[in-house]
Amino acid sequence: MSFLSDILEVKKEEIKRLKANRTRSSFNNEEFFAAPVMSLKKALGKSDRIGIISEIKKASPSKGILKHDFNHIKLAEIYFKCRTDAVSVLTDNYFFQGDIKFIYDIAKMKESPILRKDFIIDEWQVLEAKAYGADAILLIAEALTTLQINELSYAAAECELEVLLELHSESELSKINFQLNDLIGINNRNLETFNVDLNTTINLSDKFPDNIIKTSESGFLTKEDINKVKETNVNAVLVGEYFMKSHNIESDFKTLKEWCSYAG
Repeated sequence: MSFLSDILEVKKEEIKRLKANRTRSSFNNEEFFAAPVMSLKKALGKSDRIGIISEIKKASPSKGILKHDFNHIKLAEIYFKCRTDAVSVLTDNYFFQGDIKFIYDIAKMKESPILRKDFIIDEWQVLEAKAYGADAILLIAEALTTLQINELSYAAAECELEVLLELHSESELSKINFQLNDLIGINNRNLETFNVDLNTTINLSDKFPDNIIKTSESGFLTKEDINKVKETNVNAVLVGEYFMKSHNIESDFKTLKEWCSYAG
């Protein structure tokens, strides 16, 4: 069984527990379910630089703990102070030591859109994301069928959530209805080996219609890394490890923003 398959089996059990403990209608009563959302697509539409999605991620299966003094609220405060374009929050607990409650805490003070990053395979996870204060959700094409992508995208739209649809290879392009999904993430990390290759973005960035907003995910630690994707037509980068390993996030965010400038 592949690592992704292992993750999805865990997700299925989590969803069973979620459905056993909550009713569908109970999400409607949560504080943020009826709250207005912030548009991730609009936030990433910069003309002077590549947009930045700053990630909150305590750990990863391949590298273990990334930040030992992890505090999701303090991290979010720093990101908002730095005027990040969006915040990605890992909510998977078993593999990444995340929590859906992180989003709820951050939503109380958000100044830019919040993306729920998880392995979403069921509509209840979409409802949960909206109830806890997310503005957008990640869907992973490799983990879903074409029908699932469409159904979950429509479920998100009904909740006024946007979808960042992630792919890892050209073979997944055939799953995508670009009239429904116009916000695409290109993940440079192989979900089986966890190796990172920025050529994934370079090779895929021109495979989409002109109206698509494209985000390159994973592998950005140096100016040279940013320059590689700056030569493509991507609109944004999603950056996690660079910040999680930083000793001065504010300073390093300023540096990253300079790297992302088209004038730089």
